[in-house]
Amino acid sequence: MSTPLYDFSANRLGGAPEQLAAYKGKVMLIVNTASECGFTPQFEGLQKLFAEYEPRGLVVLGFPCNQFGGQEPGDAEQIGAFCQKNYGVSFPMFDKVEVNGGDAHPLYQYLKKSAKGLLGSEAIKWNFTKFLVDREGNVVERFAPTTKPEELAKRIEALL
Repeated sequence: MSTPLYDFSANRLGGAPEQLAAYKGKVMLIVNTASECGFTPQFEGLQKLFAEYEPRGLVVLGFPCNQFGGQEPGDAEQIGAFCQKNYGVSFPMFDKVEVNGGDAHPLYQYLKKSAKGLLGSEAIKWNFTKFLVDREGNVVERFAPTTKPEELAKRIEALL
């Protein structure tokens, strides 16, 4: 059975559209990112999770967002170069999106409805909010920006 998550597509960083159906059967960690945020060093932890668990079926999907304090001002080329140079990011990165408001990317509208935040809030509070998705495309859990990537290892392992 296919879940609605696989019906979404997003543009890869400076590139072509990609269907999330390409990740069917994988555990996904979907994160809104920013290059100039206090949480930006989490790129390192996200890359470590990807490197360790990718052979077992994990994919990390990064979605740059400039909605929080203007902390992702760069264009696709600048974002990609920053992530690669500073953190060796090799997991899929997508074009900049909005995660809140009327122009929020449809994927993020779905994620927010599927896994609400603190006190049932749908709004994403800041960069590096993380959504964990199981192999069947079900949104399992939402994690606050303050949750470090390494703290997710046990939850990821349980889904692999």
